[in-house]
Amino acid sequence: MKRVWATLMFAAFALLLAVMGACEGPAPQGSAGQKGEGAWTSFRGNPAQTGVAGSGLPEKLELLWTYEASEPVESTAAIAGQTAFFGTDGGRLLALSLKDGQPKWEYATNGPIKAAPAVKDGRMFIGDGSGVFHAVSADDGRKLWTFKTGQEIISSANFSGTHVLVGSYDYFLYCLDVASGELKWKFETDAQVHCSPCIADGDAVIGGCDGWLRMVSLADGTQRAGVKLDAIMSAPPASEGGMLYIATLDGRMVAVNAEAAEVRWEIKAPEQSVQFYASPAASGERVVFAGRDGVVRCLRAEDGGELWKFRARGQVDSSPVIVGGRVFFGSDDGTLYEVSLEDGRRLWSFEAGAAVKASAAVGAGRLVIGTRDGAVYCFGAPDRP
Repeated sequence: MKRVWATLMFAAFALLLAVMGACEGPAPQGSAGQKGEGAWTSFRGNPAQTGVAGSGLPEKLELLWTYEASEPVESTAAIAGQTAFFGTDGGRLLALSLKDGQPKWEYATNGPIKAAPAVKDGRMFIGDGSGVFHAVSADDGRKLWTFKTGQEIISSANFSGTHVLVGSYDYFLYCLDVASGELKWKFETDAQVHCSPCIADGDAVIGGCDGWLRMVSLADGTQRAGVKLDAIMSAPPASEGGMLYIATLDGRMVAVNAEAAEVRWEIKAPEQSVQFYASPAASGERVVFAGRDGVVRCLRAEDGGELWKFRARGQVDSSPVIVGGRVFFGSDDGTLYEVSLEDGRRLWSFEAGAAVKASAAVGAGRLVIGTRDGAVYCFGAPDRP
């Protein structure tokens, strides 16, 4: 297994502003689940699933530590406080110190973990391949409660107030009480719910294996509106400026007016047989899509016009993450890429030596990402002694 170790240089990094909206309400004092500067507490970093980091990163990234999980890691990490959480294909949920990568605790599930952990109010939430949804203590990994669905869970959880939402392959979207796991409502679709729900203006929005983009009321679990796209959608939409951006497995990049439930624009990738498995990232006037043809495309939010594209050497299932004027994503070619949001120029890369299916998590001035060979990497700038 190939490893590239950067020489550690001591330099200060600044922790930047934003607290993630998903972490509402107070957490226990000192908890790993409490609010923090630039936390990354769910799959795409915030309830709207924009893939935009609330934390900055140093201009020059350095490898700070590597953890060997000894089994594939496709689960995108969560970062809360000074802890990074992630799952493995072997069904283990791990909590590592963000400072040095040392294990804090481990929790065993009954099936593979493909979903990203989600953290709220001192609790960590994850679904597994056996269809069980788990709530555990973010501080010590104690089981708090579980909820059994009918089939496997690939969907990452998301939050609305005191509720946690998650989809299952049993065709249902579930809304549960964060504290107790009590079922508040469930919504039945016509196929597996693979994607994570996106929270947008009172709706939980899911793109499904049934070809529908559905807006489900958070209040009572009824469908407010829907747009039939006639294509499988595996990744969650991103909600930005009243628009929903989503990609399909038949090669389309789509913008939908959320209130009117109408398609504003739809762009078909010119290459043949392109599949989009990754979720788009949306920031202001730019939307970034990543495809299994290895091409990352930046489109104009207003009309879908192409601004730039970047070609990796392998397919890209890793959802792009925007950090200021930079975009980060992994590829099956074993590389973590950094490109310019402005023009798509390659700025930096790291050769991990194994496929990178997971997406980057960015919080507290650090970037954490796992690989198919079981390595978990943390990048940033070293703490000043």
